[in-house]
Amino acid sequence: MDEKCNRRLLLLVLVALFVVIIFQYVCPGASSCRMQWGDRALDFGLSPLGQRPGAEERRFQGAFNFTERDLWRRLDFDMKGDDVIVFLHIQKTGGTTFGRHLVRNIRLEQPCDCRAGQKKCTCHRPGKRESWLFSRFSTGWSCGLHADWTELVNCVPALMENPQQQDTHRNFYYITMLRDPVSRFLSEWRHVQRGATWRASLHMCDGRTPTPDELPTCYVGDDWSGCSLQEFMDCPYNLANNRQVRMLADLSLVGCYNVSTMGASRRNEILLHSAKTNLKDMAFFGLTEFQRKTQCLFERTFQLKFISPFTQLNSTRAASVTLDQQTRRHIEQLNFLDVQLYDYAKDLFLQRFQYMRQKERQEEKRKRQEQRRAHRQKQGTHRSPKIYTESVMTDDYASLVERW
Repeated sequence: MDEKCNRRLLLLVLVALFVVIIFQYVCPGASSCRMQWGDRALDFGLSPLGQRPGAEERRFQGAFNFTERDLWRRLDFDMKGDDVIVFLHIQKTGGTTFGRHLVRNIRLEQPCDCRAGQKKCTCHRPGKRESWLFSRFSTGWSCGLHADWTELVNCVPALMENPQQQDTHRNFYYITMLRDPVSRFLSEWRHVQRGATWRASLHMCDGRTPTPDELPTCYVGDDWSGCSLQEFMDCPYNLANNRQVRMLADLSLVGCYNVSTMGASRRNEILLHSAKTNLKDMAFFGLTEFQRKTQCLFERTFQLKFISPFTQLNSTRAASVTLDQQTRRHIEQLNFLDVQLYDYAKDLFLQRFQYMRQKERQEEKRKRQEQRRAHRQKQGTHRSPKIYTESVMTDDYASLVERW
C-alpha cells in the first residue's frame, strides 16, 4: 500500500516538474503572460503583447499583401517638441471611450488636467502651454462636429500653428477607430432613434459646405426620434450608409457631395481606394471588436503606456437588436463599401499585431543571446589560466634529464 502511494506521489511530482519546465520554456522571464480566447485575456504569464506566442500565426492568415513599411509602426513621438496626435472620431465606433482613454488613462509626465463638470481636459506638453492632442476631449470640435479626414487635414495644421514659432515643423499623427459595419449602423440607428442628429456637422469640402440639394435630410422637423429600423434603412440620403468610408476618404477627389460629377460606380471605387490608402497611411487605427489588441498596438506605436487595461464590452445596444438574415443582408448591401473597408482594415490590423509580436520576440531572443554571451565572457575572465613558472619548468626539465 505504501509503495503504491509513493509511486503516485512520485508521479505527481514528476508531472508538476514537467509543467514548470514547459512553462519556463514557453515564457522565459515574462512577468505577465496571458492566454486569450478571441480578445478576452486570461492572466496566465505569457506574451508581453497579451497572447500566447504563435497562436495568432496559426489561426490568422492575411488575405492582403502588405509591405514591412505598412506593418511596422514604431513612432518617435515627441510630446515635449511639436508633434500632435489628431483623433478622427467616427460616430458609433467606440470613439468616445477611446477618446477618454487618451485624456484620462495614459501615464504621462504631465497628465491631462480633467476637472469635474467640464467636458474638455487640458493636455499640455511638459513645461509648455500647448496641446499635444487634438480631439473632442482636449480641443473640442474645433474643426466641426465629428470632422472627417477631408476637414481635418485642411483645418488642423492652421489651428495648431504657433505665431511665435514661424519655423516650427509639426508632425501630425492621425489616428481613428473602426467598427463592424452592421453593428455600427445599428448603433447609429439606436442613437438617432433617441434624438441624435449631428446637424451641427459642417461637412466642409473644397472650402464650402454642401447645399441642401447635395445633402438632403431624411426627416422633417428637429430630429428623427422614434424612427423604425425600416425607415432608417429606406432613406437614400442617410449618412449612416458607408459612413466610415466617406469619413476616411478624400472627398475632394469625387467633387465632395455633388454626386453628379461622375457615375456612382466610379465614385464608389475612388472613395473606397482613398479610404483604404488614408487608413493604411495613418499612424494608428484600432478596432472596436479588439480592445486589448488596440491598446497594445497604440502603446507600441507611440511608446506610451495606459494606466488601466481596455475592457471588451459585448453587451452593446447594437448587440441587443435581433436581426433576421434578410435584414442583415440588406444592411450589408447598404454599407457595401464599409464592409470592404472593414475587411481590409481587420486584415491589416491583425497583420500589424502579429508582426509586432514577432519583432518583440526577436528582440527578446537577441537580448537573451547577449546576456548569455556576456555571462560566458564574465565566467571566462574569472577562470585562472594554467601558468608554468620558471621553477616548475626547471624542475620538470631536471627530472627529465635525470631519467634520461
